[in-house]
Amino acid sequence: MHTTRGPVIGFISLAAALGTAAVYPLQPAIAEVGGELGASLASVGIALACGPIGYLCGLALLVPLVDKFRPRSVLSVQFGALAAALAVNAIVGQVWQLGLVLGVIGGCSSAGAGLSSVVARTASPQRRATALGIVTAGISAGILAGRIVGGGLAELIGWRAMLGVFAAACAAVAVAMFFLLPKDSGANERGYLATLRSIPGLYRRYSALRFAAMRGTLWFFAFCAVWSGLAVALSEAPYGYSAERIGQYAFAGILGILATRIAGVWTDRVGARRVVRWGLALAGIASVALVAALPSTIGTLGCLALFDAGLFAAQVANQSTVLAIEPDAPARFNSAYLVVYFAGGSLGTAFGATAAEGLGWASTALVAAGVIGAAGLITVLRRPDRAERTTSPVLAGEK
Repeated sequence: MHTTRGPVIGFISLAAALGTAAVYPLQPAIAEVGGELGASLASVGIALACGPIGYLCGLALLVPLVDKFRPRSVLSVQFGALAAALAVNAIVGQVWQLGLVLGVIGGCSSAGAGLSSVVARTASPQRRATALGIVTAGISAGILAGRIVGGGLAELIGWRAMLGVFAAACAAVAVAMFFLLPKDSGANERGYLATLRSIPGLYRRYSALRFAAMRGTLWFFAFCAVWSGLAVALSEAPYGYSAERIGQYAFAGILGILATRIAGVWTDRVGARRVVRWGLALAGIASVALVAALPSTIGTLGCLALFDAGLFAAQVANQSTVLAIEPDAPARFNSAYLVVYFAGGSLGTAFGATAAEGLGWASTALVAAGVIGAAGLITVLRRPDRAERTTSPVLAGEK
């Protein structure tokens, strides 16, 4: 089997960052988009929400393809479609068209999850989590950079030209990907529809997947609740911060990006369970500290940095256990895990905004801490069974 080497993993990480970033560049320019399209901010906001919805559909429908067909063909086409959709969105004239195309962009941006599946299949077992950490760092960077770069370019050259820049970058990656990714197909011999039908059954067959999804969904709920609640809390009295200033708090996520790289290395060394426990402990402490830290910008940024670092580290370790269940065909396991994971995040986003407005910031942060504690309890009480230890190289190394 083709083994993915360091330079290729670096390229994959950059490609995953770009693909993920494509969902977010319009968010800082929502007022400019609404003004040019003659639409209200609420209607533009609904259109922007089509991106994450499309992303969930892409996780379910597109990620499993990399186990069935040649990854370089699947992902080259996916990035090519992403480039075309971005170019189309640069010329739309109505808000409903914007939302429709953003749904396509969201679906194609799931290429980052497809790339992590490719790396999990082709990396050596001893370095699987390390390689996954590099790619996850790229995805995390894309979430952060999509808003920052998109906002900066929109201010400089306008939101339509900004989308054109993203489209050109995705087109270039599509071409490079065809030559750099492995040309061998995965070990999945099922038909496409049969593969999709098999995904729900994976939860019944593999307890490792069930528990990984359970604890991952809990902490991603908490993650999104904190960040959405933070935006509401900072926009209200006594703070009344602007959207630009609130957006700058996202720079705290830089430490989280660094944590993913370190977490991958340590997962290969000491096992996933230890890294998950350490990450959740750090995030839980930080979320409790956020209750009192909000009046201090520096204190809040510090707590957010530790909060992100802990949860990003836990995510790398947790996802490595999922991808190691069936190393020759990990994409359908990745799809099953991430669909539930991001569904939890969507619920957390809705809860955080509502709770921060109705119950206050302190209650929101404490609920997040409690949910992280529940994920930690699951991790402490959970012990991998014999079948899991013999199936997964990562699980076999857990203490």
